[in-house]
Amino acid sequence: MPHLTRRALLVASLAAATPLRAAEPWPARPITFLLPVSPGGPGDLLARTLGPALTAEVGQPVVTDNRPGAGGTIGMDAAARARPDGHLFAIWSNSTYAIAPHLYPMPYDTDAAFAPVALLVEAPSILCVHKDVPARSVAELVALLKAKPDSLAYATAGIGFTSHLATELFMAMTGTAMLHVPYRGGAPAAQALLAGEAQLNVMEAALARTLIPTGMIRPLAVTSRSRLPWLPEVPTLDEAGVAGFESATYWAMVAPAGTPAPILDRVAGIVLRHLRETRVRDQVTAAGFIPIAADGAAFAAHRVADSAKWGAIIRSRGIRIS
Repeated sequence: MPHLTRRALLVASLAAATPLRAAEPWPARPITFLLPVSPGGPGDLLARTLGPALTAEVGQPVVTDNRPGAGGTIGMDAAARARPDGHLFAIWSNSTYAIAPHLYPMPYDTDAAFAPVALLVEAPSILCVHKDVPARSVAELVALLKAKPDSLAYATAGIGFTSHLATELFMAMTGTAMLHVPYRGGAPAAQALLAGEAQLNVMEAALARTLIPTGMIRPLAVTSRSRLPWLPEVPTLDEAGVAGFESATYWAMVAPAGTPAPILDRVAGIVLRHLRETRVRDQVTAAGFIPIAADGAAFAAHRVADSAKWGAIIRSRGIRIS
């Protein structure tokens, strides 16, 4: 009997210890924002905006981990394999969640590998040319390209990124042709345009805003449905004669699948509340973004629709990863 009693006590003590481990406080260490893009681009700007807000609420620092490559799938593969304990969140764009699955052999199941947290912002792009390009309007650019096909090179953040697909869409809708020069990220592509290594770049507005004042690049049109408030004199591509053109980069936050729902809900609440504050909305807008601040369910629906749109363009243009 004493032996049975000791055994019963041991079982009871082990059972009592399990809830204690499950109830460990979150977060227990710094939180990582994984970005599957090169440093210096719009994704980093978003991380710097959201990181301090999360730190202020949960009391742990937020660190950024940039892992570019293969349309963002290298970084997101790392995110998919991360422990789902609420200490890693990924900030990715539709270049990875809506376009890459149509171009790359995927190392993860996009539908099952991640838990949606929030749809953050829309990032309109601006069709910019180097200052030496003899075109001061979209009409003049189209005329130049039709007179001299493949005479200009366009820089992109990489094969399959929205800067690439938006330019493919532009060429399809205008019957023009240019030479594609892919770089490893939006920031290197923008620098290539500044240096004259390429003559055109469909650049995210968050980057273009800092570079247009240099006078080295010229904005011809914006890719969104409406003009940008800080660039009111520049028309949309639709207004400039490319009827029906619309393209944007969207940025969203996800976590590894299996991350506890209470943690997802808390992070989503912090992020969305922060993005909806007037001061932050003004900052984000001034940086070249359009705040969306929609929940995970809205992001899930958006991802499906955006993937269908870009998948159709990829098939119609015969775009392949060489």
